[in-house]
Amino acid sequence: MVTVGEELDKAVQGAFTRPVPKSAGAQMRYLVRQHQRSTRRVAELLGISQRTVERYVKNQIRHPRPELAERLQGEVHARWQPQIRAKAKQTAATTGGIMIDVQARFGYSAAPGSTDDARVRHLTLALPPRHAARLFQAQEAGLTEDQLRQIAAEALGDVYFRDSGHRAHGLDVELTDLIDLEFEL
Repeated sequence: MVTVGEELDKAVQGAFTRPVPKSAGAQMRYLVRQHQRSTRRVAELLGISQRTVERYVKNQIRHPRPELAERLQGEVHARWQPQIRAKAKQTAATTGGIMIDVQARFGYSAAPGSTDDARVRHLTLALPPRHAARLFQAQEAGLTEDQLRQIAAEALGDVYFRDSGHRAHGLDVELTDLIDLEFEL
């Protein structure tokens, strides 16, 4: 299932200037450096023994179990190039905005006499910086996926359906049945 939080992370990762380490040993060495050379902290973080971490660092083990490989990759991606990540978010939130490509079922409440039946739409729009800032702030605050989806729906409602306040006043947009979603900085 597509989630707003994961897609925002992917968009920010597009700004990376160097590739993320691919091998398990390189990923483990990176995590050890990030935790002040403490193999014990990395072991606790990943839920494995300290000796196992040391063996990955020395390339004595090369192929982790699938669940460990997933946790390892997630931890590395979450910590990779924090300054580049912060700068990309700041640029999107202040000057650049964010592109959204979404295919989902949109429903809305409208004035009496108009059709408000939900239907699948495919939209590609440039969201202004204020909406990008709101999405990133909500993600950093730890809001739930449903809350992030509601914020995205409000942004789409403002930009696409209400044309930044020029039409369809009072229209409340609801984003359901998310089929595909992609963000780009």
